[in-house]
Amino acid sequence: METKIIPFIKISKKMAGWSDKISNHLQVGGIETAILDNGPGRGTRIAWINTGTGLRYKVVIDRGLDIADACYNSHSLVWLSHVGVVAPNPSGYRGIEWLNAFGGGLLTTCGLDHVGGPESDEFGERGLHSQFSGLPATIESIIQPDPAAGQLDMSITGIVKQSRPLGMQLVLRRTISGRLGDPAIYIHDEVINHGNTPAPHMLLYHMNLGWPLVDEGVDICWRGPWESREGAGKAKIFQAGQPFRKGSPPLKDHMGSGEEAAFIDVEADDDGICCCGIHNPHIGIALSIEFKKAQLPWLTNWQHWGPGECVVGLEPGTHPPIGQAKARENGSLILLEPRERREYEVTVRIVDQAADIAGFLQRTTSN
Repeated sequence: METKIIPFIKISKKMAGWSDKISNHLQVGGIETAILDNGPGRGTRIAWINTGTGLRYKVVIDRGLDIADACYNSHSLVWLSHVGVVAPNPSGYRGIEWLNAFGGGLLTTCGLDHVGGPESDEFGERGLHSQFSGLPATIESIIQPDPAAGQLDMSITGIVKQSRPLGMQLVLRRTISGRLGDPAIYIHDEVINHGNTPAPHMLLYHMNLGWPLVDEGVDICWRGPWESREGAGKAKIFQAGQPFRKGSPPLKDHMGSGEEAAFIDVEADDDGICCCGIHNPHIGIALSIEFKKAQLPWLTNWQHWGPGECVVGLEPGTHPPIGQAKARENGSLILLEPRERREYEVTVRIVDQAADIAGFLQRTTSN
């Protein structure tokens, strides 16, 4: 996915000659690994990534290389659940146990074989959103920037196995990369079937955005025909005439489990790129999410405005979260043949210049 990169040395005139004024690249940015030592996440490996632009985020190595906290300057970008980061659970989740470890955050990956509610059929039993987010990664590499040598790129790459002997053997190889001076996160995933039989495959990038990025009156931005998950006559938010593209105040009828979702056949530009996100004019930024329509043809917009629990989910996926059984029934279920692989690319970018925000809104709001 081609992206305009801003050289770090051009970020600020005050930084002229900066390369001769630092001793360690971490003065500017880079990757630091650590292990949480308290609470339900104790023992969990993480990596803090600092882009040197005000964008800083936490990769949870032991939960599929997903992303928890993310902030831009003084503003949090994400919704973090009351649970927070929980230690990995390689043994898997049944029913709705997935929710017991759902920390929210910028990215919780759902799949690799099922996205949707719990279900059981002749092909097996599947819990909510399947197993991936509870699985630890094996790190392949961490590449640090080296400003003194003119190397501004950085990345972390790992392998996550969603496998069992005599059964499904799906493997995801994930690289999360960035560049000093570029307020963006680049996610590149490759899913491979290492088994000897075809494997069902569904994947959804569950991105959970929260206060202060998400607030009353913000723009919730996407384009494309949509339908309510709840169905005609049952939806309160996602129905014609309702202001579901604007941030809502906390709602009493969302206390507890109140929430809704829309399934969007997301619109792509002439280059096949889809774009969605949040624009908050009060803090002067937009968060943009870009992905390829050919790879991720669906977008789910989840909204939950419970008091103390306000979150907007923007979730690119191979499918909306309809479940493996429904996807098999309607013919959309992907079956990866042995050794077959699929690639996915998602870019999250902070936009804070007026002209760039205007361009983002032109791409993502209805005519």
